[in-house]
Amino acid sequence: MIDGPYFVLVVIGVVGTGLVAGVFCAFSTFVMRGLAALPPAQGVAAMKAINVTALAPAFMLVFLGTAVLCAVIAVVTFVLWPDEGLVELLLGSGLYLFGSFGVTMVANVPRNDTLLKLDAGTPEAADYWPTYVRQWTAWNHVRMVASAAATVAYALALS
Repeated sequence: MIDGPYFVLVVIGVVGTGLVAGVFCAFSTFVMRGLAALPPAQGVAAMKAINVTALAPAFMLVFLGTAVLCAVIAVVTFVLWPDEGLVELLLGSGLYLFGSFGVTMVANVPRNDTLLKLDAGTPEAADYWPTYVRQWTAWNHVRMVASAAATVAYALALS
């Protein structure tokens, strides 16, 4: 069984990946649907405000801190090569680092950057908005499932 400081790292990993999964779940299940129901100018303006606010320290600490923690857990797992939980720990780290953090960087952030460059009331923004919502939300589903699966994998490693 995992114990000592390693145990604490994994417990914090469960909490971090679970918190991020919850945020992504909220966006996938009702936030994006609510924004999509607004007229495009309002939806674009609201999402732009959300994207700027998401860069605040509170969320970034959880999101980026969890990525760093998952990388640390993976490195420590490779160094210690534990008899129990090896697969779960590496799987949890990989799911979060690639399926959550990686997808964010290659799929969601570029769409956010494109949206940020558009003025909310313009025809260009209105044309882009339905595509943005559909694609951003699809990739958010991936992030949600990967983060939740990472939580489960880490929790299984503790059992």
